[in-house]
Amino acid sequence: MDEQQQAELARRAGKLFSGRVDFLLSAPQLKFLPDPTVPEIAFCGRSNVGKSTLLNAITGRKSIARASVTPGRTQELNFFEVGDPTQFRLVDMPGYGFAKAPPKVVEKWKKLVKSFLRGRAVLNRTLVLVDSRHGLKDVDREMMKMLDEAAVGYRVVLTKADKIKASALAEVTEKVAAEAKKHPAAFPVLHVTSAEKGMGIEELRAAVLADAEL
Repeated sequence: MDEQQQAELARRAGKLFSGRVDFLLSAPQLKFLPDPTVPEIAFCGRSNVGKSTLLNAITGRKSIARASVTPGRTQELNFFEVGDPTQFRLVDMPGYGFAKAPPKVVEKWKKLVKSFLRGRAVLNRTLVLVDSRHGLKDVDREMMKMLDEAAVGYRVVLTKADKIKASALAEVTEKVAAEAKKHPAAFPVLHVTSAEKGMGIEELRAAVLADAEL
């Protein structure tokens, strides 16, 4: 895609997200999933990675996705519709890697997520959010492996890029990008973002639209 096409995509994405974005439903089990009528883009990441904040930044809302007071509290798949009529959906997946969660809760989460990833034909792309300050953790690697096995394409997105020095950010970016290249389902381009400063948000918004239109 050349610069002109990229700029046009960013313009369309900005216009789309400034329009209708509505919460649709929460699905604690697969039987509650909405009908697979439009493409879906899912967001996943460790608890406290800044997923809700990033979703709010992409959609230009203050609280479309509410940040949970207790990390790991959200155990459901939350669906948001974008566009009027609906062009695609954003799926907020439960945060993973919760240290204090009971084993039964963790097992329930894994089962729900695995089944969703493997059986959702309209899932066009998943965004794996990684905290810039920490880089890839084992739980992130486990999630990436799960996506590889489910043959679901995903983008790795670094969050909170404003919280570390530029030199440290460059180092983390290089390491994460190198590791992502070893994963068959990972998208080759890494996204570096800061929801607070607006860094990389326009590009990610355009990427989400491009993925929805696959």
